Amino acid sequence: MQTRTEQGAVAWAISLNTVPVIAVPAWLVFGDSKMETYVAAKNAGTEELRPLAERLLTNPDEGEEQITSRTSKTIETLETLASMPMMRGNAAELLVDGKNTYASIFEAIEAAEEYVLVQFYIVKADDTGGDLKDKLIAKAREGVDVYVLLDNYGSLSLPDEFFDDLRAVGAKVHYFMDISGKANRFQLNFRNHRKIVVVDGEVGFVGGHNVGDDYLGKHPTLTPWRDSHLRLSGPVVKTLQIPFAEDWHWATGEILENLNWEISDDDFRGGVEALCLATGPADPIEICSMFFLTAINEADDRIWIATPYFVPDDKMVTALQLAATRGVDVKIIIPAMNDSQLVHFSSYSYLTELVEVGVEIHRYEKGFMHQKVVVVDDDLSAIGSANFDNRSFRLNFEVTGIVHDKEFNREVSSMLETDIANSRLASAADYKEKPFHFRLVVNLARLLAPIQ
Repeated sequence: MQTRTEQGAVAWAISLNTVPVIAVPAWLVFGDSKMETYVAAKNAGTEELRPLAERLLTNPDEGEEQITSRTSKTIETLETLASMPMMRGNAAELLVDGKNTYASIFEAIEAAEEYVLVQFYIVKADDTGGDLKDKLIAKAREGVDVYVLLDNYGSLSLPDEFFDDLRAVGAKVHYFMDISGKANRFQLNFRNHRKIVVVDGEVGFVGGHNVGDDYLGKHPTLTPWRDSHLRLSGPVVKTLQIPFAEDWHWATGEILENLNWEISDDDFRGGVEALCLATGPADPIEICSMFFLTAINEADDRIWIATPYFVPDDKMVTALQLAATRGVDVKIIIPAMNDSQLVHFSSYSYLTELVEVGVEIHRYEKGFMHQKVVVVDDDLSAIGSANFDNRSFRLNFEVTGIVHDKEFNREVSSMLETDIANSRLASAADYKEKPFHFRLVVNLARLLAPIQ
């Protein structure tokens, strides 16, 4: 009665009745479909958090029309999903790969005057993690408020004492979930996969990079590392603070009232419209899934999706097939090598049903591609932390920056064209002509798609 899909219901019903010794403990950890404890905490803080968010809906100096633009049904749908308006007056910068991403983030942190918000799924105790910590220590010593939020599972290998010297200078560092707590003991399947950095409410970052040397191409096998990030400045950055503030409230019980929530004329930095879309297992509906379905179904000319983990459910497959049948240019870019064997094998199972209706699947061969990027037609682009899989659709807390701008769209499209040039076009024969044992493994991996 609580499963997310029909396939999941059947799988749990069979396993609970045939191997209960294994299935019952597994259900306690993986069976819950809603993070009810987060919902309760969010509701408890609504009276305090809501007034902060509502300040973003109007601009006392310029009026709402200076902030909000409703140009199409697609934009209206995205605004409804985000519960936030598409904000005008922003600047957006595409950051390609780790070197450019870290340089831009560190530059913004060094310029901080009031506060820095940092949230990552993974932080590693290596040179890059140390560089981030040193930047934050320097700002904390200057009196800047520093808040760091980490995911327990993603940063499991991070030594407990890694951030002790940062805490010693007054910064606040917390993990998203106290897994030792009674209420959270069986919530290991829910993970905070968001990557957020906000400086003074004026500059913000979202994208695919975590913090570590791996993202600079120093992974022992998955190298070069191909990833993308987005730097935003302008009114939309205020909305990026909301998911951080909600996650912080969940983790600590604190309301971040000292953040910069007011929008003034000085906040307008450019001509780009942008939207922050935060999604997660506490949503009343599957907002992340609906974002991808909206992008696919509303595309007139093209829908390009770059994702390291391509494990679509049935409705996503159908949407892609329908888009290709309508004559939309559908391109999927996935890595030729992957850090998950289950994902690697299961991706082959979709070749026949997608390629044969005109969907192009490109396997990136110049290293490991980890970016999460979507391009719709010639004016809408999205860069964030959400993968094209069940975990991002339903289990992970994610955040995506959506940019409505033709010039930025051209820049992102050019980047993906380069990635496609470094890829091999897959065909149905890549699955059909493989030996039986390979096809068996592929289909077994697809059966496990709901838990990938």
